[in-house]
Amino acid sequence: MPALTHLGAKGEANMVDVGGKAETTRTAIAEGYVTMQPETLEMILAGDAKKGDVLGTARIAGIMAAKKTHELIPLCHPLLLTKVAVEIEPDHALPGLRVTALARVTGKTGVEMEALTAASVACLTIYDMAKAADRAMAISGIRLVEKTGGKSGDYKAGP
Repeated sequence: MPALTHLGAKGEANMVDVGGKAETTRTAIAEGYVTMQPETLEMILAGDAKKGDVLGTARIAGIMAAKKTHELIPLCHPLLLTKVAVEIEPDHALPGLRVTALARVTGKTGVEMEALTAASVACLTIYDMAKAADRAMAISGIRLVEKTGGKSGDYKAGP
């Protein structure tokens, strides 16, 4: 098991020193799901939610959240993100919405937390926008799907 990089010799929390790392292009993709009643999904897809455009608002919220990750997660570095994209697709088998977030940077540290934050906040926004119709919605499956670049190399999650 590799050592935890955010812990000092005595177990104290520390921000990792990335000063000596090479700048590389790093990309991360994260996903999450919001399950709901079929009627709630149809309401969202029809654009009939009382609060407005659920999908558009969730997409923007996810992008904004990625840009603020360092303000939300205490030991994350502020990054000059070069790309953030949030896609939200209906999945009638859930039933619900599948959220995928991509974050990219050319820098000295990875963007996994930015992608995970974008996916999480997009899911939370979907819940907030539609909770009046369906308080039983559930957010699940938040995970890193893929990452490329950096010293640790590439990663791809299994099914």
